[in-house]
Amino acid sequence: MSPKITGELLRQLRQVMKTCKYFTEPLQAYIIPSGDAHQSEYIAYCDCRREFICGFSGSAGTAIVTEHYAALWTDGRYYLQACQQMDNNWTLMKSGLKDTLSQEDWLISILPENSKVGVDPWIMAADQWNNMSKALSRAGHSLVAVQDNLIDAVWPDRPERRSRELRALGLEYTGMCWQDKVTALRGKMKERKITWFVATALDEIAWLFNLRGADIEYYPVFFVYAIVGMNTIRLFVDLHRLSDPVLRDHLQLDSPSKPEMSVQTFPYESMYTELQATCAALGPKDKVWICDKASCALTQVIPKAHRTPIPYTPLCLAKAVKNTTEIQGMKMAHIKDAVALCELFAWLEKEIPKGTVTEITAADKAEELRSQQKLFVSLSFPTISCVGPNGAIIHYRPLPETNRTLTTNEIFLIDSGAQYIDGTTDVTRTMHFGTPSAFEKECFTYVLKGHIAVSAAVFPNGIKGHLLDSFARAALWESGLDYLHGTGHGVGCFLSVHEGPCGISYKTFADEPLEAGMIISDEPGYYEDGSFGIRLENVVLVVPAKPKYNYRNRGSLTFEPLTLVPIQIKMMNIEMLTQKERDWVNEYHRKCREVVGAELERQGKKEALEWLIRETEPIV
Repeated sequence: MSPKITGELLRQLRQVMKTCKYFTEPLQAYIIPSGDAHQSEYIAYCDCRREFICGFSGSAGTAIVTEHYAALWTDGRYYLQACQQMDNNWTLMKSGLKDTLSQEDWLISILPENSKVGVDPWIMAADQWNNMSKALSRAGHSLVAVQDNLIDAVWPDRPERRSRELRALGLEYTGMCWQDKVTALRGKMKERKITWFVATALDEIAWLFNLRGADIEYYPVFFVYAIVGMNTIRLFVDLHRLSDPVLRDHLQLDSPSKPEMSVQTFPYESMYTELQATCAALGPKDKVWICDKASCALTQVIPKAHRTPIPYTPLCLAKAVKNTTEIQGMKMAHIKDAVALCELFAWLEKEIPKGTVTEITAADKAEELRSQQKLFVSLSFPTISCVGPNGAIIHYRPLPETNRTLTTNEIFLIDSGAQYIDGTTDVTRTMHFGTPSAFEKECFTYVLKGHIAVSAAVFPNGIKGHLLDSFARAALWESGLDYLHGTGHGVGCFLSVHEGPCGISYKTFADEPLEAGMIISDEPGYYEDGSFGIRLENVVLVVPAKPKYNYRNRGSLTFEPLTLVPIQIKMMNIEMLTQKERDWVNEYHRKCREVVGAELERQGKKEALEWLIRETEPIV
């Protein structure tokens, strides 16, 4: 992986920072966050500004450029990748390590007195702006909003924003019409005496109106804003997209059933001025709800006296708890996904000894097999297909210059998923197609023990996911090992493969308590730099549990795996597993064989069925 050469780009950016064309005074530093105006994790090519300036393509990270320095902050998933993708003009700041300075402290340590630090206020979230602004002002510096993005000024061939066809989802996929979702939202607004709710997150608006798009690769959303009042609904979108009669009927644009369900449509670009007009007409007691992670630009339009920022919106919380239709859809999607992966692994077993399979061809084959399944739309993220030392790059993506051939001598890790109209999948399996070493099996078994500890956990209602994170790490910690990423993330239903507000991670205590109906991943791992990577990931559903007692009638929860793909027994050191853990593996494999086996048989996938039966033999 050759790094991007950035010397000339940085020279041009620093020149733009010095001129007063975009801001009244020269800037001493410029911040380039990784998101878009909706603070999305997966973004359109035209919004990949941080990648353009530094070369690092990971989904999380912030770049800062000053007159003499350039630095990038990213987390443990991306340390190795960032090192390989950035040239020596850049300093990698490893977020999460004790000795790494925060962005604010780094700026304060190197800036001259009374410096101006610029940022695009549409790309920076309001809560980040507030924290950064306070820290800088205490040190005598100021954070300033630069309305024109400076990266765009040095990016002459920046791609156009995509505006693809929209898809309306019926009740057979959503389980609830959009009018009922709006009514539920207004109920929450009424409880809190809220007059207006401003929605900026793309997946929340897509969920609310039962619409999906394809403006961003892997992420079935579209560029949109919404403002919801007690009797008003305003949608800000490219109006050309609403000419389709099916969509007009879905949104009842020409014949609303009730006046309060009438959807007013505006051009996407008019959100700012319409929000200004709405705020200008606010009464003394009117309150406006907006997520504190919405853009600083929109948040600051709302006068402070009327602004009620919230860490998670009612839509975010409602979307996370799946209804019975969504749960059924997710189960069906995971069965189809398992069929494709059983086919893939049966194919790899035959082809790898021939020496013709590479990381890229394995990823392509996985996509080809998934695409043959009913209701397939796209992948849910770029496939992480890696062998040997590439597996230690946690979010590795195979490229022609890094592409390795799969052999019977090295561990193969594949983390992949798909968007089906009835659900979203994300699964990781680590396999060896020869004979794994004792150390590889030992590490794999620690990871498996952690995976089982989370999956089999029984815990009281009201518990937050971060409290389960150490369950996944205990076996690794006992042997002095660990991994530098969270253990689990929320998963959307034909939406984002990573969604809040729930998860399992040591990195945040701001997650919401787990509830029955939430769907998250369980994915501990271990990475030996220069040698291999191991990760085991299932998507699991939070379900009620019935332990022996019920302390203070709190009730209990546990997890039900939705992913049904065999875990390679060859990679396990069986002697390290307790009887309870062996029973868990046997029961999991029994379910894989029963549920996925029936579907393989129905689809006539004989070789994949034979592979499944071999791989689910009970541990004696």
